[in-house]
Amino acid sequence: MIRIGIDASNISSGGGVTHLSEILNALDLQRMGIRSIDIWSNKKMLSKIEPKEGIRLNSHPALEKCLMKRFYWQQYTLTSIARKNYDILYIPGGSYLGSFRPFVTMNRNLQPFDNEVRKKYNLSFQKFRLVLLEKIQAYTYRRAGGVIFLSEEAKKVTLEKIGNGCNNVVTIPHGIAPKFFKEPKEQLPINAYSFKNPFRILYASRINIYKHQWNVIEAINTLRREGYAVVLDLVGNIENRQSHILLQKALKKFDPKSKFVHYHGRINQSQLLEFYHNADAFVFASSCETFGQILLEAMASALPIACSERSAMPEILNDSGLYFDPECPKSISKELRKLLKSKELRRHLSNSAYKRARTYSWETCAANTFNFIKSVYKEHRRL
Repeated sequence: MIRIGIDASNISSGGGVTHLSEILNALDLQRMGIRSIDIWSNKKMLSKIEPKEGIRLNSHPALEKCLMKRFYWQQYTLTSIARKNYDILYIPGGSYLGSFRPFVTMNRNLQPFDNEVRKKYNLSFQKFRLVLLEKIQAYTYRRAGGVIFLSEEAKKVTLEKIGNGCNNVVTIPHGIAPKFFKEPKEQLPINAYSFKNPFRILYASRINIYKHQWNVIEAINTLRREGYAVVLDLVGNIENRQSHILLQKALKKFDPKSKFVHYHGRINQSQLLEFYHNADAFVFASSCETFGQILLEAMASALPIACSERSAMPEILNDSGLYFDPECPKSISKELRKLLKSKELRRHLSNSAYKRARTYSWETCAANTFNFIKSVYKEHRRL
Protein backbone atom coordinates (compact mmCIF):
# COMPACT_ATOMS: atom_id res chain seq x y z
CA MET A 1 0.00 0.00 0.00
CA ILE A 2 1.40 3.35 -1.02
CA ARG A 3 1.55 6.74 0.65
CA ILE A 4 0.63 9.71 -1.55
CA GLY A 5 1.36 13.38 -0.98
CA ILE A 6 -0.71 15.92 -2.90
CA ASP A 7 0.61 19.43 -3.45
CA ALA A 8 -2.45 21.63 -3.96
CA SER A 9 -0.62 24.81 -2.99
CA ASN A 10 -1.35 26.53 -6.32
CA ILE A 11 -5.01 25.51 -6.46
CA SER A 12 -7.36 28.02 -4.89
CA SER A 13 -10.72 27.99 -6.68
CA GLY A 14 -12.74 26.84 -9.68
CA GLY A 15 -12.19 23.61 -11.54
CA GLY A 16 -9.02 22.64 -9.68
CA VAL A 17 -10.81 22.56 -6.31
CA THR A 18 -13.84 20.79 -7.81
CA HIS A 19 -11.67 18.12 -9.41
CA LEU A 20 -9.64 17.38 -6.30
CA SER A 21 -12.58 17.31 -3.90
CA GLU A 22 -14.69 15.13 -6.21
CA ILE A 23 -12.04 12.47 -6.90
CA LEU A 24 -11.23 12.25 -3.18
CA ASN A 25 -14.93 11.87 -2.32
CA ALA A 26 -15.24 9.09 -4.90
CA LEU A 27 -12.06 7.29 -3.80
CA ASP A 28 -12.02 4.03 -1.81
CA LEU A 29 -8.51 4.05 -0.35
CA GLN A 30 -8.57 0.46 0.91
CA ARG A 31 -9.77 -0.96 -2.41
CA MET A 32 -7.22 1.10 -4.34
CA GLY A 33 -4.35 -0.08 -2.14
CA ILE A 34 -3.58 3.37 -0.74
CA ARG A 35 -2.38 3.60 2.86
CA SER A 36 -2.74 7.37 3.21
CA ILE A 37 -3.06 10.66 1.34
CA ASP A 38 -1.68 13.94 2.66
CA ILE A 39 -2.96 17.14 1.04
CA TRP A 40 -1.00 20.39 1.37
CA SER A 41 -2.61 23.76 0.65
CA ASN A 42 -3.84 26.97 2.24
CA LYS A 43 -6.57 26.80 4.87
CA LYS A 44 -9.27 28.29 2.62
CA MET A 45 -8.76 25.64 -0.02
CA LEU A 46 -8.54 22.82 2.55
CA SER A 47 -11.89 23.90 4.01
CA LYS A 48 -13.50 22.82 0.72
CA ILE A 49 -12.27 19.21 1.08
CA GLU A 50 -14.56 16.91 3.05
CA PRO A 51 -12.78 15.03 5.88
CA LYS A 52 -12.30 11.32 5.21
CA GLU A 53 -10.51 8.48 6.94
CA GLY A 54 -7.02 8.04 5.55
CA ILE A 55 -6.88 11.57 4.12
CA ARG A 56 -4.99 14.21 6.10
CA LEU A 57 -5.31 17.94 5.45
CA ASN A 58 -2.10 19.90 6.07
CA SER A 59 -1.22 23.56 5.91
CA HIS A 60 1.90 25.64 6.49
CA PRO A 61 2.36 29.37 7.19
CA ALA A 62 4.16 29.80 3.84
CA LEU A 63 1.08 28.58 1.97
CA GLU A 64 -0.91 31.55 3.24
CA LYS A 65 1.62 34.04 1.84
CA CYS A 66 2.91 35.34 -1.49
CA LEU A 67 3.90 33.33 -4.56
CA MET A 68 7.64 33.43 -3.76
CA LYS A 69 7.06 32.06 -0.26
CA ARG A 70 4.94 29.24 -1.68
CA PHE A 71 7.55 28.57 -4.35
CA TYR A 72 10.30 28.23 -1.72
CA TRP A 73 8.10 25.96 0.39
CA GLN A 74 7.36 23.68 -2.58
CA GLN A 75 10.95 23.45 -3.74
CA TYR A 76 12.58 22.81 -0.37
CA THR A 77 10.15 22.15 2.50
CA LEU A 78 7.79 19.86 0.58
CA THR A 79 10.69 17.95 -0.95
CA SER A 80 12.11 17.28 2.52
CA ILE A 81 8.69 16.20 3.87
CA ALA A 82 8.07 13.94 0.86
CA ARG A 83 11.37 12.07 1.21
CA LYS A 84 10.45 11.06 4.74
CA ASN A 85 6.72 10.40 4.37
CA TYR A 86 5.56 9.64 0.81
CA ASP A 87 6.14 7.11 -1.93
CA ILE A 88 4.94 9.47 -4.66
CA LEU A 89 3.77 13.06 -5.09
CA TYR A 90 0.75 14.19 -7.09
CA ILE A 91 0.90 17.78 -8.40
CA PRO A 92 -2.55 18.60 -9.89
CA GLY A 93 -1.61 22.28 -10.38
CA GLY A 94 0.90 21.48 -13.12
CA SER A 95 3.99 23.24 -11.69
CA TYR A 96 6.71 21.57 -9.60
CA LEU A 97 10.41 22.50 -9.43
CA GLY A 98 11.37 20.39 -6.41
CA SER A 99 13.76 17.43 -6.56
CA PHE A 100 11.58 14.64 -5.13
CA ARG A 101 10.89 11.68 -7.40
CA PRO A 102 8.61 10.19 -8.57
CA PHE A 103 5.77 12.64 -9.12
CA VAL A 104 2.71 12.81 -11.35
CA THR A 105 1.32 16.12 -12.57
CA MET A 106 -1.68 17.37 -14.52
CA ASN A 107 -2.24 19.75 -17.43
CA ARG A 108 -4.98 22.08 -16.17
CA ASN A 109 -4.33 25.22 -18.22
CA LEU A 110 -4.01 25.21 -22.00
CA GLN A 111 -3.49 28.96 -22.39
CA PRO A 112 0.31 28.87 -21.87
CA PHE A 113 0.64 26.45 -24.80
CA ASP A 114 -1.89 28.06 -27.17
CA ASN A 115 -0.13 30.71 -29.26
CA GLU A 116 -3.39 32.07 -30.72
CA VAL A 117 -4.79 32.82 -27.26
CA ARG A 118 -1.57 34.41 -26.03
CA LYS A 119 -1.59 36.77 -29.03
CA LYS A 120 -4.95 38.16 -27.91
CA TYR A 121 -3.57 39.59 -24.67
CA ASN A 122 -2.15 43.08 -24.74
CA LEU A 123 1.28 43.67 -23.26
CA SER A 124 0.37 43.00 -19.64
CA PHE A 125 1.13 40.98 -16.52
CA GLN A 126 -1.27 38.30 -17.78
CA LYS A 127 0.75 37.82 -20.97
CA PHE A 128 4.02 37.67 -19.01
CA ARG A 129 2.44 35.17 -16.62
CA LEU A 130 1.45 32.85 -19.49
CA VAL A 131 4.97 32.94 -20.96
CA LEU A 132 6.44 32.12 -17.54
CA LEU A 133 3.89 29.34 -16.95
CA GLU A 134 4.78 27.76 -20.29
CA LYS A 135 8.43 27.51 -19.24
CA ILE A 136 7.70 26.21 -15.74
CA GLN A 137 5.05 23.69 -16.76
CA ALA A 138 6.98 22.38 -19.77
CA TYR A 139 9.95 21.81 -17.43
CA THR A 140 7.64 20.09 -14.94
CA TYR A 141 6.11 17.78 -17.56
CA ARG A 142 9.51 16.68 -18.87
CA ARG A 143 10.67 15.71 -15.38
CA ALA A 144 7.43 14.06 -14.26
CA GLY A 145 6.99 10.32 -13.98
CA GLY A 146 3.60 10.82 -15.61
CA VAL A 147 1.37 13.59 -16.95
CA ILE A 148 -2.44 13.54 -16.91
CA PHE A 149 -4.30 15.39 -19.67
CA LEU A 150 -8.04 16.08 -19.55
CA SER A 151 -8.66 15.74 -23.28
CA GLU A 152 -6.93 14.42 -26.38
CA GLU A 153 -6.96 17.92 -27.87
CA ALA A 154 -5.18 19.42 -24.84
CA LYS A 155 -2.61 16.63 -25.02
CA LYS A 156 -2.01 17.22 -28.73
CA VAL A 157 -1.59 21.02 -28.43
CA THR A 158 0.69 20.80 -25.39
CA LEU A 159 2.96 18.03 -26.65
CA GLU A 160 3.35 19.75 -30.03
CA LYS A 161 4.45 22.88 -28.17
CA ILE A 162 6.95 21.37 -25.72
CA GLY A 163 8.43 18.76 -28.05
CA ASN A 164 10.22 15.61 -26.87
CA GLY A 165 10.83 14.46 -23.31
CA CYS A 166 7.26 13.93 -22.12
CA ASN A 167 6.62 10.25 -22.68
CA ASN A 168 4.37 8.75 -20.00
CA VAL A 169 1.08 10.52 -20.63
CA VAL A 170 -2.57 9.57 -20.22
CA THR A 171 -5.94 11.22 -20.92
CA ILE A 172 -8.42 11.13 -18.02
CA PRO A 173 -11.52 13.33 -18.46
CA HIS A 174 -13.31 14.91 -15.52
CA GLY A 175 -16.58 13.63 -14.13
CA ILE A 176 -19.86 15.37 -13.30
CA ALA A 177 -21.73 15.54 -9.99
CA PRO A 178 -25.29 14.10 -9.79
CA LYS A 179 -26.69 17.47 -8.66
CA PHE A 180 -26.27 18.88 -12.18
CA PHE A 181 -28.48 16.32 -13.85
CA LYS A 182 -32.00 17.35 -14.78
CA GLU A 183 -34.32 15.40 -17.05
CA PRO A 184 -34.86 17.03 -20.47
CA LYS A 185 -37.85 19.35 -20.41
CA GLU A 186 -40.57 19.88 -22.99
CA GLN A 187 -39.45 22.17 -25.82
CA LEU A 188 -41.87 24.89 -26.93
CA PRO A 189 -42.13 26.61 -30.30
CA ILE A 190 -40.44 30.00 -30.41
CA ASN A 191 -43.80 31.79 -30.80
CA ALA A 192 -44.68 30.57 -27.30
CA TYR A 193 -42.17 33.14 -26.01
CA SER A 194 -42.52 36.92 -25.90
CA PHE A 195 -40.43 39.91 -24.88
CA LYS A 196 -42.22 39.76 -21.52
CA ASN A 197 -41.60 36.01 -21.23
CA PRO A 198 -38.39 35.59 -23.26
CA PHE A 199 -36.33 32.60 -24.34
CA ARG A 200 -33.38 32.59 -21.92
CA ILE A 201 -29.90 31.75 -23.22
CA LEU A 202 -27.24 31.15 -20.58
CA TYR A 203 -23.50 31.67 -20.88
CA ALA A 204 -21.82 30.66 -17.61
CA SER A 205 -18.06 31.23 -17.71
CA ARG A 206 -15.38 33.61 -16.54
CA ILE A 207 -15.19 36.83 -18.57
CA ASN A 208 -11.87 36.53 -20.36
CA ILE A 209 -10.28 37.38 -23.68
CA TYR A 210 -10.66 33.86 -25.09
CA LYS A 211 -14.27 33.43 -23.94
CA HIS A 212 -15.66 35.97 -26.46
CA GLN A 213 -18.72 37.13 -24.49
CA TRP A 214 -18.80 40.36 -26.56
CA ASN A 215 -19.31 38.36 -29.75
CA VAL A 216 -22.21 36.51 -28.14
CA ILE A 217 -23.77 39.84 -27.11
CA GLU A 218 -23.57 41.07 -30.71
CA ALA A 219 -25.13 37.81 -31.95
CA ILE A 220 -28.02 38.12 -29.49
CA ASN A 221 -28.55 41.72 -30.57
CA THR A 222 -28.87 40.52 -34.19
CA LEU A 223 -31.51 37.98 -33.19
CA ARG A 224 -33.44 40.58 -31.19
CA ARG A 225 -33.48 42.92 -34.18
CA GLU A 226 -34.91 40.05 -36.25
CA GLY A 227 -37.78 39.80 -33.77
CA TYR A 228 -36.69 36.84 -31.66
CA ALA A 229 -37.70 37.22 -28.01
CA VAL A 230 -34.37 36.22 -26.47
CA VAL A 231 -32.30 37.40 -23.52
CA LEU A 232 -28.78 36.52 -22.46
CA ASP A 233 -27.72 35.68 -18.90
CA LEU A 234 -23.97 36.11 -18.37
CA VAL A 235 -22.54 34.46 -15.26
CA GLY A 236 -18.89 34.68 -14.17
CA ASN A 237 -16.32 37.05 -12.73
CA ILE A 238 -14.28 39.43 -14.90
CA GLU A 239 -10.69 38.16 -15.10
CA ASN A 240 -8.74 41.21 -16.30
CA ARG A 241 -8.98 44.83 -17.42
CA GLN A 242 -8.79 44.04 -21.13
CA SER A 243 -11.82 41.75 -20.90
CA HIS A 244 -13.69 44.30 -18.78
CA ILE A 245 -13.18 46.97 -21.45
CA LEU A 246 -14.38 44.67 -24.25
CA LEU A 247 -17.45 43.64 -22.26
CA GLN A 248 -18.42 47.21 -21.36
CA LYS A 249 -17.88 48.36 -24.94
CA ALA A 250 -20.24 45.66 -26.24
CA LEU A 251 -22.88 46.42 -23.60
CA LYS A 252 -22.74 50.14 -24.37
CA LYS A 253 -23.00 49.57 -28.12
CA PHE A 254 -25.64 46.84 -28.29
CA ASP A 255 -27.64 47.06 -25.05
CA PRO A 256 -27.09 50.44 -23.35
CA LYS A 257 -30.43 50.20 -21.50
CA SER A 258 -29.81 46.62 -20.23
CA LYS A 259 -32.89 45.25 -21.96
CA PHE A 260 -31.59 41.83 -22.96
CA VAL A 261 -28.13 41.24 -21.47
CA HIS A 262 -28.12 40.49 -17.74
CA TYR A 263 -24.67 40.25 -16.17
CA HIS A 264 -24.79 38.45 -12.82
CA GLY A 265 -21.08 38.34 -11.91
CA ARG A 266 -19.67 35.63 -9.65
CA ILE A 267 -22.27 33.37 -8.04
CA ASN A 268 -22.21 30.33 -5.77
CA GLN A 269 -22.91 26.71 -6.75
CA SER A 270 -26.55 26.67 -5.69
CA GLN A 271 -27.25 29.83 -7.69
CA LEU A 272 -25.43 28.36 -10.70
CA LEU A 273 -27.62 25.26 -10.56
CA GLU A 274 -30.71 27.47 -10.67
CA PHE A 275 -29.42 29.21 -13.78
CA TYR A 276 -28.70 25.89 -15.50
CA HIS A 277 -32.08 24.45 -14.61
CA ASN A 278 -34.08 27.57 -15.53
CA ALA A 279 -32.35 28.33 -18.84
CA ASP A 280 -33.86 27.43 -22.21
CA ALA A 281 -30.52 27.00 -24.03
CA PHE A 282 -26.79 27.30 -23.44
CA VAL A 283 -24.06 29.03 -25.45
CA PHE A 284 -20.34 28.42 -24.97
CA ALA A 285 -17.96 30.58 -27.02
CA SER A 286 -14.56 29.72 -25.55
CA SER A 287 -11.68 29.11 -27.94
CA CYS A 288 -9.28 27.46 -25.45
CA GLU A 289 -10.19 24.75 -22.93
CA THR A 290 -8.30 21.78 -21.52
CA PHE A 291 -11.69 20.11 -21.02
CA GLY A 292 -14.74 22.34 -20.62
CA GLN A 293 -16.30 21.44 -17.27
CA ILE A 294 -18.94 24.14 -17.68
CA LEU A 295 -19.95 22.62 -21.01
CA LEU A 296 -20.38 19.23 -19.32
CA GLU A 297 -22.53 20.82 -16.61
CA ALA A 298 -24.81 22.33 -19.25
CA MET A 299 -25.02 18.92 -20.96
CA ALA A 300 -26.05 17.26 -17.69
CA SER A 301 -28.70 19.96 -17.27
CA ALA A 302 -30.16 18.81 -20.62
CA LEU A 303 -29.83 22.19 -22.27
CA PRO A 304 -29.81 22.58 -26.07
CA ILE A 305 -26.28 23.83 -26.77
CA ALA A 306 -24.64 26.06 -29.38
CA CYS A 307 -20.90 25.79 -28.92
CA SER A 308 -17.49 26.93 -30.11
CA GLU A 309 -15.92 24.67 -32.71
CA ARG A 310 -12.45 25.23 -31.20
CA SER A 311 -10.20 23.37 -28.78
CA ALA A 312 -11.58 20.42 -26.77
CA MET A 313 -15.27 21.28 -27.13
CA PRO A 314 -16.15 18.97 -30.07
CA GLU A 315 -14.40 16.14 -28.21
CA ILE A 316 -16.64 16.62 -25.16
CA LEU A 317 -19.93 17.58 -26.81
CA ASN A 318 -19.50 15.44 -29.95
CA ASP A 319 -22.68 15.50 -32.08
CA SER A 320 -24.88 16.69 -29.20
CA GLY A 321 -24.74 20.38 -30.10
CA LEU A 322 -24.39 22.96 -32.86
CA TYR A 323 -21.00 24.54 -33.61
CA PHE A 324 -19.89 28.06 -34.53
CA ASP A 325 -16.79 30.18 -34.96
CA PRO A 326 -16.47 31.97 -31.57
CA GLU A 327 -14.76 34.97 -33.18
CA CYS A 328 -17.57 35.55 -35.70
CA PRO A 329 -20.85 37.00 -34.34
CA LYS A 330 -22.64 36.08 -37.58
CA SER A 331 -21.65 32.44 -37.13
CA ILE A 332 -22.90 32.50 -33.52
CA SER A 333 -26.26 34.09 -34.44
CA LYS A 334 -26.69 31.60 -37.32
CA GLU A 335 -26.46 28.56 -35.03
CA LEU A 336 -28.54 30.12 -32.27
CA ARG A 337 -31.18 30.94 -34.87
CA LYS A 338 -31.39 27.25 -35.76
CA LEU A 339 -32.09 26.42 -32.12
CA LEU A 340 -34.74 29.09 -31.82
CA LYS A 341 -36.60 28.10 -34.98
CA SER A 342 -36.83 24.35 -34.31
CA LYS A 343 -38.21 22.85 -31.13
CA GLU A 344 -37.54 19.40 -32.63
CA LEU A 345 -33.84 20.22 -32.97
CA ARG A 346 -33.75 21.51 -29.41
CA ARG A 347 -35.46 18.35 -28.18
CA HIS A 348 -32.99 16.13 -30.01
CA LEU A 349 -29.89 18.01 -28.81
CA SER A 350 -31.20 18.23 -25.26
CA ASN A 351 -31.73 14.47 -25.02
CA SER A 352 -28.44 13.70 -26.75
CA ALA A 353 -26.39 15.98 -24.51
CA TYR A 354 -28.06 14.60 -21.38
CA LYS A 355 -27.28 11.00 -22.39
CA ARG A 356 -23.69 11.85 -23.29
CA ALA A 357 -23.14 13.57 -19.93
CA ARG A 358 -24.15 10.28 -18.26
CA THR A 359 -20.99 8.67 -19.65
CA TYR A 360 -18.79 10.88 -17.44
CA SER A 361 -18.37 10.12 -13.73
CA TRP A 362 -16.09 11.16 -10.88
CA GLU A 363 -15.84 7.51 -9.77
CA THR A 364 -14.25 6.57 -13.10
CA CYS A 365 -12.04 9.66 -13.02
CA ALA A 366 -10.84 8.85 -9.48
CA ALA A 367 -10.12 5.19 -10.28
CA ASN A 368 -8.22 6.04 -13.46
CA THR A 369 -6.26 8.85 -11.77
CA PHE A 370 -5.03 6.82 -8.81
CA ASN A 371 -4.40 3.70 -10.88
CA PHE A 372 -2.13 5.83 -13.06
CA ILE A 373 -0.36 7.28 -10.02
CA LYS A 374 0.22 3.75 -8.71
CA SER A 375 1.53 2.58 -12.09
CA VAL A 376 4.06 5.44 -12.15
CA TYR A 377 5.25 4.49 -8.67
CA LYS A 378 5.62 0.81 -9.63
CA GLU A 379 7.58 1.72 -12.76
CA HIS A 380 9.85 3.99 -10.71
CA ARG A 381 10.51 1.14 -8.27
CA ARG A 382 11.20 -1.26 -11.12
CA LEU A 383 13.78 1.05 -12.66
